[in-house]
Amino acid sequence: MCGIAGIISSDIDLRGEKPLVEKISDTLKMRGPDAKGEYITADTALIHRRLSVIDVERGAQPMSFGKYVIVYNGELYNTDEVRDELKSFGYTFETHCDTEVVLKAYDKWKEDSVKKLNGIFAYAVYDKKEKSLFAVRDRIGVKPLFYSQKKSLFAFASRIKSLLCIPQIRSVVGEDGLNEIFMLGPSKTMGNAIFKDIKELEPAHYLTYKNGRLDIKQYWCLTAQENNETVKEATEHTYALVKDSIERQLVSDVPLSAFLSGGLDSSIISKIAADKYAEKGKVFDTYSVDYTDNDKYFKKSLFQPNKDSDYIGMMSDYIGSNHHNVILDNVAVADALEQATDARGVPGFADIDSSLLLFCKEVKKDFTVCLSGECADEIFGGYPWYHRKEILFEDCFPWSRSTDVRRSILSPGFLPKGEEYARNAYEQTLKQTSYLDGESNLDRRMREMFILNLNWFMQTLLVRKDVMSMESSLEVRVPFCDYRLVEYAYNMPWSIKALDGREKGIVRKAFENDLPYEIAWRKKSPYPKTHNPAYFKRVCELAQAVFYDRSTPLYDWLDRTAVEILMKNPDSLTEPWYGQLMRTPQVISYIYQIYVWIKKYKVEFEL
Repeated sequence: MCGIAGIISSDIDLRGEKPLVEKISDTLKMRGPDAKGEYITADTALIHRRLSVIDVERGAQPMSFGKYVIVYNGELYNTDEVRDELKSFGYTFETHCDTEVVLKAYDKWKEDSVKKLNGIFAYAVYDKKEKSLFAVRDRIGVKPLFYSQKKSLFAFASRIKSLLCIPQIRSVVGEDGLNEIFMLGPSKTMGNAIFKDIKELEPAHYLTYKNGRLDIKQYWCLTAQENNETVKEATEHTYALVKDSIERQLVSDVPLSAFLSGGLDSSIISKIAADKYAEKGKVFDTYSVDYTDNDKYFKKSLFQPNKDSDYIGMMSDYIGSNHHNVILDNVAVADALEQATDARGVPGFADIDSSLLLFCKEVKKDFTVCLSGECADEIFGGYPWYHRKEILFEDCFPWSRSTDVRRSILSPGFLPKGEEYARNAYEQTLKQTSYLDGESNLDRRMREMFILNLNWFMQTLLVRKDVMSMESSLEVRVPFCDYRLVEYAYNMPWSIKALDGREKGIVRKAFENDLPYEIAWRKKSPYPKTHNPAYFKRVCELAQAVFYDRSTPLYDWLDRTAVEILMKNPDSLTEPWYGQLMRTPQVISYIYQIYVWIKKYKVEFEL
């Protein structure tokens, strides 16, 4: 993986802006610590920072071919197939890296080339002759790309921070941005980057920029199609697709490992990877994360019914992996909230972010690439809200069913249209759902839930995984995000997807012979969070600054009494702020992250 950025301007000679180019490059250093490169002309600057994974010696960027120059961030999983097709048209290759394949695919098929690619990516191709730019994101949105257009200037980057280096782009936030933070966060509307001057290129979209004109088009979407497979056929199909996706993502010229929680998804990935390594006489490495004394304070809940630690050893022994259990210090997890916020560029996912950041830093000590199980729950119905009818048919976001808890911590009158904003976001998402005629109410709702989860909940997790891993200079691949698997799951009847009435029932059935029974049929449990009161104590200490520092408007936006009640009682929230993991300690963490963000990014507000 890498970090990319670029500027196109008709009234600034970019050859004289070397300090600016260096400054932007420095913001991308953690995404690409191994090498850097620039392509600079009077009106164009392309910037690349490289984390070397494939063809370490010859894959330098920016890479040129004919009139095109590319800066590329990502991994292509059908490189060989696309390369072979290009060879049939007479193309030759000097490297075995995917960057060269993507560049020459664009030379051959232009915008349509992206439809041939299976992978996780964000890249930009500059046409030196036409002085035009083409930029694109992968279908699911695993890799980020932000952009800004200010009069005669157009810029793009992998990070928000990189764009804010440019003087013309200001760190201004309006009412819509605050509604995103307080009424929807840590989720955000796709395309919205919180800052007024910055937008996010949405997944499955590409943009073209020429002569001051910006055009954006969608190149892929989910469409409803008939699926008449039997249970046996669906089981075999699911197994084949998942296995193929995982095996494709094991290609690497540097050390590779996997996250292993003892849950279904990570166990499937680790099992298939371990088998492939065993074929070569190698032992596969796996990693898990926990917190100091977490077992002592663990409490069962609907969303977290059992501890990962009960299952990790079982699975590691079963596949014979070289397992590493990373134990995080609770105070360190709280202190890392600041770096996690700085890395995201916006308020984030509380300690769900900061713990992953520290975890990835430990993994990076020995590995450069890691596999993880994101997306399986969203596309195969793994969350409780798919299965509890009283939640399923509620006309709202299932992970944030009410804005009441959000409103309760705000000063009276602040963000008066917040509820309306959140409601509109929900309704606009439903409009993106594709149905089949004659489908039952249940099947229609399951399609809506699929889109809601794919476009919101999963995007939050993917941003978290990309930002925290790349801040650690670790590449994390997500096999369940293979678009072929997403398309297939979207059209799988719910009765098969939830086989035997279980979350991810079809996946369990497909892999029950590859895993211990206790793992294959274990009840869903989310990413482990800390239950240790030492974390909550430290977070409350950090959050005191919110009420003693009047230099930020946050002091006036919050209801101090309501927040202090939360700080005195970590069990006071009756339902999570967001999803399965954000309860009182995480809400206080989130408030602190907003404070840190305002200070670090020198945010201005125009309300």
